[in-house]
Amino acid sequence: MTVADARVLARARRTLEMEADAIRRLAPRLGREFLAAVRLIAGCRGKVVLTGVGKSGLIAKKIAATLSSTGTPAVFLHAAEGAHGDLGVVTPGDVVLAVSSSGESEEILRLLSPLRRLGAELIALTRVRGSRLGAAAAVVLLTGRTREACPLGLAPTTSSTAALALGDALAMALLEQRGFGEEDFARLHPGGSLGARWLRVGELMHRGGELPLVREDTPLLRAIYVMSTGKLGVTAVVDGRRRLLGVVTDGDLRRMIERGVDFGGTAVGAVMTRTPVSVGAEEFGAQALRLMEARAITALPVVDARGRVQGLVHLHDLLRAGIA
Repeated sequence: MTVADARVLARARRTLEMEADAIRRLAPRLGREFLAAVRLIAGCRGKVVLTGVGKSGLIAKKIAATLSSTGTPAVFLHAAEGAHGDLGVVTPGDVVLAVSSSGESEEILRLLSPLRRLGAELIALTRVRGSRLGAAAAVVLLTGRTREACPLGLAPTTSSTAALALGDALAMALLEQRGFGEEDFARLHPGGSLGARWLRVGELMHRGGELPLVREDTPLLRAIYVMSTGKLGVTAVVDGRRRLLGVVTDGDLRRMIERGVDFGGTAVGAVMTRTPVSVGAEEFGAQALRLMEARAITALPVVDARGRVQGLVHLHDLLRAGIA
């Protein structure tokens, strides 16, 4: 490693250390004012409008996205555009969270009087309580005065990291306050790999006439045909009311061959696996996958509250949906 390489790594490590230290110093500062911000947002009749410019604007935009994805409706308003018509996004009952490291961003300060006239509450996220933004706000969330990791002392680094972390802390506190749970999260994340985790079994299962179902007295050879036609590697054994009694899998068939079972003279009920593992249609696909992995099986009957078979879900269905 050259001397130049060592200097580069030292600067990078110093940056991480300074930013981590800035975040660590935030935790003991949280108290009444932070709780006041949580209560103000949780009790607002409208939405949260995040605003800022420059790097602070980018931080505000990310905080808005985090709030929205965790149960607190939020939008981003670029402070410069707000003075040219975009302020129309703010309505009475909204809470405006303005992010400005110095608290003296002119673009934000120009919005203070119009925001008051619109009837919006103001929270400032800044490092300077005595700034004009801090003085105008109902609540001030302080990031604290920190030395920037930038050796020139110019590029927002430590200050923007602290602001982002404080915004995340606010979002998670609101999540806790609202009792926002897994199902709530699922409703807001229908797309991508996150959304796939929260697909319901009922959305993925095979159903209707394609289901491989047989009765207890069905000859084993007939059950093999039904299983082969269904192409799921399993057939469910049901009674006259379609209640699940057992299953026969292709693995069971291989073991029967090893035992010398008479396929022509044996009924399904004599060899099926009784009280099989099953899953409900309203359960998440990720839960079905965990169950399959724990039991080393590749398909599950899907039953209703009375134990009646509604469908079958296969491991391949879960993997095709992106659940992993």
